[in-house]
Amino acid sequence: MNANSVTWAASRGHRGMAGWARSSGPLPEVAGNTGGTPKRMSTTQPAPAARRKDPARPERIARAAIAVVAERGVDKLTHRAVAAQAGVPLGSTTYYFATLDDLLASALRQAAADDVAHLREWARRLDGDLAVALTDLVLHYLGPARAQTAVEHQLYIAALHKPALHGASQEWDSALAELFASLVDPATGRALSVVFCGLLLQGIVRESVPSRDEIEMIFRRVLPRPAES
Repeated sequence: MNANSVTWAASRGHRGMAGWARSSGPLPEVAGNTGGTPKRMSTTQPAPAARRKDPARPERIARAAIAVVAERGVDKLTHRAVAAQAGVPLGSTTYYFATLDDLLASALRQAAADDVAHLREWARRLDGDLAVALTDLVLHYLGPARAQTAVEHQLYIAALHKPALHGASQEWDSALAELFASLVDPATGRALSVVFCGLLLQGIVRESVPSRDEIEMIFRRVLPRPAES
């Protein structure tokens, strides 16, 4: 891993679970707004003045939802748990995200936004052999950033039984394919995104991580061979 990769990796691998709830950086364009259209659900809604003073609250709630899923799992996600994690009134969570599916979708979009933003930074710093760089990337996701990778996949896989999450998961797929295509060509970019995600999914459910040689060999099979001079 080169120096640029180390710098990028440190920014992703050391945020920790609490970072999902406390980070307040701007959302990348790719994943959309986590807040959506506010819905009135009860008489405990936050006052309009309070909402105007805290425009980042929807994002903070979404990050808190990610933290709750990371700690307890998707099936333990509740508005009350997220409100406690985010440090906001319960009415705020139901105002912005009326149902648990809305809350999960916001968490999924936020996770996707963060992931794609970090991958864009990785791509910007990319230098040298692409197969080696992709191998470093996978090993980082399955090493220092393993916990973050696991919760991202928990949220993504939740779409299997929750149609309300299909849109968010497909947006993530498209964003990854577009990002990798910017490094090669559209068809190869799509193949790289599928292989990349497959390696991560297998890596987080298995006890042992694939070897560097194995991962690099897989990427070299997918990438076009360099033209002979």
